Amino acid sequence: MSHPSLPRRAGALMLQGTGSDVGKSLLVAGLARALTRRGLRVLPFKPQNMSNNAAVTADGGEIGRAQALQARACGVAPRTDMNPVLLKPQSEVGAQLVVQGRVRTTADARSYQRLKAGLLPVVLESFERLRAEADIVLVEGAGSPAEINLRTGDIANMGFALAARVPVVVVGDIDRGGVIASLVGTHAVLTPEERAQIRGYIINRFRGDPTLFADGLTAITSRTGWRAFGVVPWLNEAGRLPAEDAMSLGHHARTPSRGGEDQNRVRIAVPLLSRIANFDDFDPLAQESGVSLTLVTPGQPIPAGSDLIVLPGTKTTLADLAFLRAQGWDIDILAHVRQGGRVWGICGGYQMLGLRVDDPDGVEGPPGGAPGLGLLRVGTVLAGNKVLREVTGIDVATGAPVAGYEMHMGRTDGPDRVRPMLRLANDARDEGAVSADHQVAGCYLHGLFRNDAFRAATLAGLGGTPSSLAFEAGIEAALDALADHLESHLDVDALLATAGPGTGNDP
Repeated sequence: MSHPSLPRRAGALMLQGTGSDVGKSLLVAGLARALTRRGLRVLPFKPQNMSNNAAVTADGGEIGRAQALQARACGVAPRTDMNPVLLKPQSEVGAQLVVQGRVRTTADARSYQRLKAGLLPVVLESFERLRAEADIVLVEGAGSPAEINLRTGDIANMGFALAARVPVVVVGDIDRGGVIASLVGTHAVLTPEERAQIRGYIINRFRGDPTLFADGLTAITSRTGWRAFGVVPWLNEAGRLPAEDAMSLGHHARTPSRGGEDQNRVRIAVPLLSRIANFDDFDPLAQESGVSLTLVTPGQPIPAGSDLIVLPGTKTTLADLAFLRAQGWDIDILAHVRQGGRVWGICGGYQMLGLRVDDPDGVEGPPGGAPGLGLLRVGTVLAGNKVLREVTGIDVATGAPVAGYEMHMGRTDGPDRVRPMLRLANDARDEGAVSADHQVAGCYLHGLFRNDAFRAATLAGLGGTPSSLAFEAGIEAALDALADHLESHLDVDALLATAGPGTGNDP
């Protein structure tokens, strides 16, 4: 590593992909953990992210949860500079624009294209702040550099890489098929200047014997001139780590079997709202051996006989309340409650359970309002500043400790708030509401099920047998397993040399 008294510029390396969901986020996380274990000061960075799965940062803002996981892999607290531009979709054509952790505006796709070029100085400012503190900054691209229709004003891929002069490695996902064409095609549509910025490629998610792909590597390298940094086999342990994109939920949605195996499990159903947010709230339940978790896809009924229905968070409460009704899920939920079933709501889901939701200022869309499901005697007004904070407290019903984060607009109040779901330590306040018959409850706290004691108490209260799952320890173990996996299958030393100064390879 460079002597601290000598001026040095931190190394940097950017992973771009041949498309979305090729595994860039987890590769960055695994490399971050591997290089951190080598004694390097590593920091993650993603210039532009589009996700409703966000994390609260130590400096009071929000970033994509993928960058929060990458920060955890580095052993540092997440901060807004790690993801300076975050787009949170609110409709098919529009998104909330978060810049350096703070909401700036709402823009449709065409408006954002005009705004994008003006964001490059902000992106570079955040990147240079991180670079000043690190030995190496690992950068994650978004989507694909082959989307040349988005090249003008690009800040997510090659536009950033060229402006910051960061070397690039392209990731291809062989599991989805067509990886040779994807990599060669990416090379074909890039400009000569962009090609020169790319140092090589990685083949990700290989199933079987990687040596069988030797001819494939030869074909890619001969057509692109890029070197292969390795072939990464499929790693089951990576499934324990949170996904970045709600699109991946479709791969995990399932309907419980009718066999005896599931009959002894606690049956929990989560309707997949169209703008579901912070969906990794349910990862711990998916890993519980005593839980049958059903992510209910649009067009499907909520399974009868569920022990608990949980309404998740959403980026647009009123729009998703209408979406919920369009699926007929409101009928399923009301029937479930009439039959003695339990329903919980988290954040936007909590707002939906009330008597009414109003958005007089058009915070989430056109101004308006709508009746809620009427299962809690509370009402919500979407107004005021966005609440972003990490909190700790206890579950009132069981006394189990909880920790999590709030990320919401608006205020919820009403008679059922006299029975709070949680008691928070941060400002000695009560949070959430519980119905008089205790069948329905809701609160604003994300991350509840990550708390082992709370999750165990919840499952016991539903008649289940909690496992000994230590969720947070499992995340750490999965990051270590991913780092070991990448050390075994990638030429990490060559990647470090490609990243340049500050990585221990400079004199």
